[in-house]
Amino acid sequence: MANLVYKRVSTDQQSTARQNLVLHEAGIEDPVVFEEDPGTTSRLHPLQRPKFRELLTYARPGDTVRIYEMFRLVRGTGHILDVLDVLHRDQVALRIHDGAFSAMDLTARHPRTGELLSTVKFMVQTLAAAAELQRDLQRELTYDGLRAAEAKGSKGGRRPAVPATKTDTVRTSYLEGRSIAALAQGELLFIQRPALDQVLQLPLAPHVGTLSSRPPTKVRRNMVCNRSTTVRYARAVIAT
Repeated sequence: MANLVYKRVSTDQQSTARQNLVLHEAGIEDPVVFEEDPGTTSRLHPLQRPKFRELLTYARPGDTVRIYEMFRLVRGTGHILDVLDVLHRDQVALRIHDGAFSAMDLTARHPRTGELLSTVKFMVQTLAAAAELQRDLQRELTYDGLRAAEAKGSKGGRRPAVPATKTDTVRTSYLEGRSIAALAQGELLFIQRPALDQVLQLPLAPHVGTLSSRPPTKVRRNMVCNRSTTVRYARAVIAT
C-alpha cells in the first residue's frame, strides 16, 4: 500500500515549504510525490489537473492519497464530492494532514448503499462553503480597499526606485548637505523616502574616500557604516 503525496501551489512566487514541513512531521513512509506545476490554474477541476490525473493512474486499491490541506486539491464543494467518489470507486483512501478536514473520516460510507454518509457529506459541504465565503469576503475587502486608496490618490504597485544612473548623484548631494525631502522634491520627484533611504544605506566609502585619505576608525572602505556617523564626517570634510 503506497502513500501518494499530492502538492500544489497557486503561483510561481509561492513555496511548498509549509506543505513539506507538515507532511514530514506526519512521518509518511516511502512517499510517492506528485507535485503540480505552479502554472496550473486552481480553477481547473482537480480531476483534470495533469499531476493529479497521473496520481490516479498510478494508484492501486489500498493506497492512500495524502494532502497537506484540502484546498490544495479542491476549491468548491462539487469538486470535493467528485474527488471522493473517484477515490471510493478506486478503493483509495484520503488523508488530510492540516485544516478543518484533518479530523474527519472522509471515506466513511453507508454499509448497505455504499454512499457517502449523510453526516460526512453535510460537514464537507458546510466547511467548503465556509471556506469559499471567506475567500469571497477577502476579495471584496481587498477590492474595496484598493478603490478607497485610489480615491485618495494612491496608486498600487511597487514604489518607484531611484534610477541607477542617479544613485551617485543622490549620495553626493546628500553629503553636500541637501535633505532627503529636498532630493525627493527636486530632480527625483515622486520618489518615496524609503527608496532614498535604501540608497543612502549603501556603503558611503567611495565618496568619503575621495574626500580624505585618512578617514577615522569608524569609517572604513568597503564597509557599511552607521550612516549618521559617516555623513557627519563627510560633511565636515566638505566644509573644510
